Amino acid sequence: MTRLNELRDNPGANKLRIRVGRGIGSGKGKTGGRGGKGQTARSGVAINGFEGGQMPLHMRMPKRGFNALNPKDWNEVRVDRIQAYIDSGKLDAKGVIDAEALIAARVIRRAKDGVRLIGASGFTAKKVTFKVDYATAGASAAIEAAGGKVELIPAKAPWKKTPYAG
Repeated sequence: MTRLNELRDNPGANKLRIRVGRGIGSGKGKTGGRGGKGQTARSGVAINGFEGGQMPLHMRMPKRGFNALNPKDWNEVRVDRIQAYIDSGKLDAKGVIDAEALIAARVIRRAKDGVRLIGASGFTAKKVTFKVDYATAGASAAIEAAGGKVELIPAKAPWKKTPYAG
């Protein structure tokens, strides 16, 4: 049994900090581990990706694809997950299943830009009507094979500037 006055740290558990700038004999004298002069000798300089004035590699690479300026953020819901909520009684299969019904059943947390139905199997509920923004071909086929129906909400037309008539 060790006594409180005999407790010691393991050897090497606590290292002393390096005292920089204490003479050339210390090995960390003069510049104190900061190197020579120039940009890297200064504090607060981030030079990641800087290539000495040359055009950086990530800017030389060709651009690919298309990135929308205002992309849509969809709630993607699998049909087998909806089936599990119907089986547990949290979702009423008799009414229309739309974003509000999915939020009330806590299938989704909030309505983003719309609901997308995905998945191709696992749906067996009879005569369920969905009112969603988008449904994949497999999800539509699975719902219609079970006797249900998918109503798509028409997309809003983008705002167009009318020509000046004056």
